Amino acid sequence: MKIRSSFFLTLAAALLAVFALFCTPVFHARAATSGDDLDKSMHEVASAYALLEKNFADPVSSERAFYQGAIPGMLHTLDPHSNFVDPTEYREMQQRQRAQYFGVGMQIGMDGPKVIVDRPFVGSPAYRADLRRGDTIVGVDGKDTTTLQSPEVADLLRGPRGTKVTVSVRRVGVDQPVTVEVIRGEIETSLVDAFWVKPGIAFLRIDSFEAQNVAEDVEKDMAKLGEENVKGLILDLRGNPGGLVSEAVRVAGRFLREGQLVVSHHGRAETEQVFRARAVAAAQKYPIVVLVDSRSASAAEIVSGALQDHDRAWVLGETTFGKGLVQAQFPLNEGAALLLTIAHYYTPSGRLIQRDYSHESFFDYYYAKHGDTNNTQDLKSTDSGRKVYGGGGITPDEKYASTVYNVFQRRLAPYSYLFFRFGNVYFNGAKPALTDGWQPDDAVIERFRDFLKSQKVAFTDAEFDANKEWVRGEIRWEFYFRAFDKPAGDRARWLDDAEIKKAIESMPRAQSLLEQVERVLAMRAAKG
Repeated sequence: MKIRSSFFLTLAAALLAVFALFCTPVFHARAATSGDDLDKSMHEVASAYALLEKNFADPVSSERAFYQGAIPGMLHTLDPHSNFVDPTEYREMQQRQRAQYFGVGMQIGMDGPKVIVDRPFVGSPAYRADLRRGDTIVGVDGKDTTTLQSPEVADLLRGPRGTKVTVSVRRVGVDQPVTVEVIRGEIETSLVDAFWVKPGIAFLRIDSFEAQNVAEDVEKDMAKLGEENVKGLILDLRGNPGGLVSEAVRVAGRFLREGQLVVSHHGRAETEQVFRARAVAAAQKYPIVVLVDSRSASAAEIVSGALQDHDRAWVLGETTFGKGLVQAQFPLNEGAALLLTIAHYYTPSGRLIQRDYSHESFFDYYYAKHGDTNNTQDLKSTDSGRKVYGGGGITPDEKYASTVYNVFQRRLAPYSYLFFRFGNVYFNGAKPALTDGWQPDDAVIERFRDFLKSQKVAFTDAEFDANKEWVRGEIRWEFYFRAFDKPAGDRARWLDDAEIKKAIESMPRAQSLLEQVERVLAMRAAKG
């Protein structure tokens, strides 16, 4: 997209004004005295860009200079989460939030230089056209896609409902490209899954709170499960990066008492906002164990923090990420947007969720291992009087370290696509089909060993033998994904998850906590 220079200058002026508002009080006071400093800054920005455009060794892209350089750089002087999103990113973000779009209904990705079908959604046009996980997309409507990246191919696949698109794929085991005609439809996605892990114990997994249908899908899935029969719930928020506060409030609120505080946020330019629970009767009686880890962030921390502060759940796992900054979306011209931090989130007890980032680089903030970073000055109490700390994410009631890959497992980890490629070779063009309860037998395991050798993967037979059960689980997940769908693979994996087994063992603690807070609240009510 060719963006006019005037747009960049207007955008830069707006960002400089925003920067003046959100930077230190000293800078803000100086910038507020007159427009002269802003005019001078704008002149310097324009002069610097003119010099770059005239003298740099290679041609200068205005989009790259501003979208990837000046604007994000300016925002990153504020905090780790304020950001600029270009029109394509902003459009995709809005689409994910709606959890609804028009297209063929499949998730695509990259395997090296190839654009591959990662997941056709069950029941979607792509699924009905028999496009499969593992297919390599080589053409869309006659256009060669072998040199394109997945976002470019995704744009070709999207289109108005009811329109046709022709998709050509290469499939292992089939000599010629497979070409199918797909009628685009309305695609809805879900980030929620619920099932029984044992009689009376339900498991509720929420991948993220990014979409506007998360709370609605929780209600549907729990109703389908039969919530009146739940004796205990495992709420899995591990790896959940957050999303929409409205969805987090609705999910947390359903388990709390009517009107209880879920979260509040405070900001310099924002009046305090308070979000309260809207209870669901069927969700009030059973104990809850919440699973979190160091990648649980933002909205996931709002939910776990609210349930912990009200003693409604026993939190198990690792200290969460500590992302408690509120971002508001400010649309700009040409379809771009600013995501600006406007406030801080606080749990019901008043503790700050946000981890301190003032003494480390943004890289370390995101990627370094932090452990417990609680602020001992931010000491608060739960409803029953238990002590909790703020300023460093949500500290679990019971520690449970995430599983760490060993050297062999890291070499073969799913992101390497080795299990994915083995699936292509194993099924060899045949439509994947498995019986219920299928498990990889020793013959399949040995075939995978031979496949690794054919792929020139370095390992010893002793390493392979020591990791056979892990390999068996990864093959089962990949094959279930192909034969049934991703949730089937996930469910099989979760049933073997050691932390979920620990959560089941911890359910009596959650029950005791529920009874304890009920006694405390009853005593307080009796005293008036």
